[in-house]
Amino acid sequence: MSVRVRFAPSPTGPLHIGGVRTALYNYLFAKKNGGEFILRIEDTDQSRYVAGAEEYIVDSLKWLGVNFDEGQSVGGPHAPYRQSERKDIYHKYAQQLIDTGKAYYAFDTADELAEMRAELEAAKVDNPSYNSVTRMKMKNSFTLSKEEVEAKIAAGEPHVIRLNVPIKEEIRFKDIIRDWVVVHSSTIDDKVLLKADGMPTYHLANIVDDHEMGITHVIRGEEWLPSAPLHVLLYRAFGWQHPEFAHLPLLLKPEGNGKLSKRDGLLGDFPVFPMEWKDEAGEVSRGFREDGYLPEAVLNFLALLGWNPGTEQEFFNLEELVQAFSLEKINKSGARFDIQKAQWFNEHYIKKMPESELVAQVNAMVNDEPLAANLVTLMKDRVKFVKEIVSEVPYLFNAPAEYDMAIVEKKWDDLAKKAMPIIVDLLKGVDDFTTENIHHAIWEGLPEHEIKPGKVMQALRLAVTGVGNGPDLMLMLQILGKDEVIGRIERAIERLK
Repeated sequence: MSVRVRFAPSPTGPLHIGGVRTALYNYLFAKKNGGEFILRIEDTDQSRYVAGAEEYIVDSLKWLGVNFDEGQSVGGPHAPYRQSERKDIYHKYAQQLIDTGKAYYAFDTADELAEMRAELEAAKVDNPSYNSVTRMKMKNSFTLSKEEVEAKIAAGEPHVIRLNVPIKEEIRFKDIIRDWVVVHSSTIDDKVLLKADGMPTYHLANIVDDHEMGITHVIRGEEWLPSAPLHVLLYRAFGWQHPEFAHLPLLLKPEGNGKLSKRDGLLGDFPVFPMEWKDEAGEVSRGFREDGYLPEAVLNFLALLGWNPGTEQEFFNLEELVQAFSLEKINKSGARFDIQKAQWFNEHYIKKMPESELVAQVNAMVNDEPLAANLVTLMKDRVKFVKEIVSEVPYLFNAPAEYDMAIVEKKWDDLAKKAMPIIVDLLKGVDDFTTENIHHAIWEGLPEHEIKPGKVMQALRLAVTGVGNGPDLMLMLQILGKDEVIGRIERAIERLK
């Protein structure tokens, strides 16, 4: 059987980075096994639907290169891939369960359900729920005659369809990551499958769609593990073979305690969404893309959050991830989210980026291709983000308005004061203002005045940039140009008397 997996997010807001990892693992598993990866939009809960969220999900996956073979926005043989457009299909299968006695009608009002729960809580029942015991005190197909049920339906009385959970049945299934899971049916309540508004719940729609779309492996977050026994029961009710399950470990807060949330990103000053998101109130949530992360860095970082290749290799392109990936090497325990590691990956991929591509990106910021090329040479090996190639050297665009006084006190000594006018005269004699010629003029000229160049280079940097540290000084002088450099040194001489 050909491997078929799906990523099935709900359009209730921006796609969390944990969801991106789930999509990535599904993609890697499909490609490793020559199978198909499907995108399905699970929008059965219309009360939580957020406009623009579906497009955001699609665009995020496309930005990262996690391309799906069929599904929402690309189509395929099992369309539609948006659950709200598949209502008739779910009604057909819900009726099948009714006809076979695997499900039943329930007519209880919200007040009646609340009263039932209150009574159970007052009686100190451990797990107050609508189940094989409590159903016998409620209004449903078990307590009403067939004629009463048909009359209520004919009269348009609001009702739901619930799963008839067997009283004494052991549910066993083997999870690829977590091994055997065993649950007794007495712990599972009679879940609603079809709501009063005609929309299916997640449980029914999920099972029907996975069956109809030929899904062979369900790879999803561990928060769905408690629902898996119910889903196995549903597969049995239909007489279908359930797919294999693999429940992924959580992405944890940076400190390691609890699930990673949007608030953690706010507190830790890092994104938890792949792309920037603006909600209806105008609040903007940061995205990895807008913060300057490269898609290949994000994928490499996410792949190793919960999966271990079993080797010392840390850097993988997408094809290498496909070749190395296996579900059996995913950890059971949660993975701590380390944003510094993400930055480290980004730094690596900037260094690997073709220079022409990097120059093009910097040129979009400075609109000067020769300058962009020089900036890339100067900064490529010193930054975590492309934007830092420009932002980390503000003194290349504006002369210093002030000077680092700690460096002034330490390095602007009598030797520096003697050397700076000499350096000005030496630079005035350089016709072709290149790094080699600048270096030659200073290193040949200063010793003639009994000054060792190395003793005054930090003072020269201070005069030109206002700070004591930074990238290659000679290249910076070339980028600034002869007149600008001389003017800055002369201003520093005057201001730092």
